Amino acid sequence: MTKNGQTPQEKTLDSSLALLKDGYDFIFKRRREMDSDIFQTRLLGQKAICIGGKEAAELFYDTSKFQRSGAIPKRIQKSLFGVNAIQTLDGEAHRHRKMMFMSLMSRERLDVFIELLAEEWEAAILRWEELEEVELFGESTELLYRAACRWAGVPIDEETVRAKAEDMSAMVEAFGAIGPRHAAGRSARRRTEEWLEGYIMDLRAGEFKVFEETAAYAMAFHRDLKDRELDARMAAIELINILRPIVAIGYYVVFNAMALHQYPEYKEKLAADEGKYRQWFVQETRRYYPFTPFLGASVIHDFTWKGHEFEKGTMVLLDIYGTTHDPKLWDEADKFKPERFEHWDSGPFDLIPQGGGGYDGHRCAGEWLTIDAMRVALEYLANRIEYEVPEQDLDLSLSRMPALPESHFVMKNVRRKPGVGAFSGV
Repeated sequence: MTKNGQTPQEKTLDSSLALLKDGYDFIFKRRREMDSDIFQTRLLGQKAICIGGKEAAELFYDTSKFQRSGAIPKRIQKSLFGVNAIQTLDGEAHRHRKMMFMSLMSRERLDVFIELLAEEWEAAILRWEELEEVELFGESTELLYRAACRWAGVPIDEETVRAKAEDMSAMVEAFGAIGPRHAAGRSARRRTEEWLEGYIMDLRAGEFKVFEETAAYAMAFHRDLKDRELDARMAAIELINILRPIVAIGYYVVFNAMALHQYPEYKEKLAADEGKYRQWFVQETRRYYPFTPFLGASVIHDFTWKGHEFEKGTMVLLDIYGTTHDPKLWDEADKFKPERFEHWDSGPFDLIPQGGGGYDGHRCAGEWLTIDAMRVALEYLANRIEYEVPEQDLDLSLSRMPALPESHFVMKNVRRKPGVGAFSGV
């Protein structure tokens, strides 16, 4: 882990530009070069410790050693998460609000979402059959947004539905961007927060009625540890933290389609499958394709790990992409092999595309929903529609965060497969 008791250090004044250049591979590349799962660098003028691998992930999610407060840059809060949102909380405040998020993810509520999502896929297919070409990312973004709003108790305005879906996507697009793409994400967040803040206030005033089981109701009437309702803007921010991640599943829908196209030998297995192989395929898509590059935290107090001294206040980055591609954890890690999950032990610190540890911590509350939504998408792409994939550039640049092919995956002549029965769930 360390050599002669010394932690490897990058010999550079600042690696911020290198981070933008290398993107997802920034930490993993240096881990390979230094033959170490820990190294020190400087980012935005600050000392930073980069770690990766299963043991590093287990360390990172030890809440007695790390906190999220102060670790997420304001530029990311103002585009992706929202200022002072749940991702920035620690301790009892985080646990209390996380319980509210997790209450929305019961099996019953997830089954409701699956039904709504299938309805949106069916409606989308009817539209697609009339089109010569379909750009899958944009279309899946809209259908996911529609399903998310219906499930969460948020009204849909047909005149603005595509624009609002694109705003949700723009927040995600801003994560690893500078310049116009980042500015667009911040503008999208301001518009969306203002809209949903007004909706929260209308809910509280009784202008709208929604089921108590919905996210809109939960956010509007959630009470904090001091038995106070959330500020209306904060309630709107947390409602976005339900809707936006669901819309972001559009990236995984594209990755599902890419995997089917790049590895067509799996189509026959999926067609004959009753669900088990579909689960393996989805998990391998989550492992193989780039989604989250890394996560950050700050050290609460001085401690020693693997011969390295972690000092209070130091920024620490966990290599998410590198951990899901680590050859010490995954046999033939650079290959797409769904079968690897047949005997996987479901460890909380190796398959971490949406964070690690337990769901009472900072692991994504929507992970189960993401897997269900991907299984629905895979069922439609593999078994329920036929389409052609015209020549296009499907390369994924690891320097682009979030990763997405330039073409957004174009399909031609989309049509329903003849003889396909009613959707029967995932």
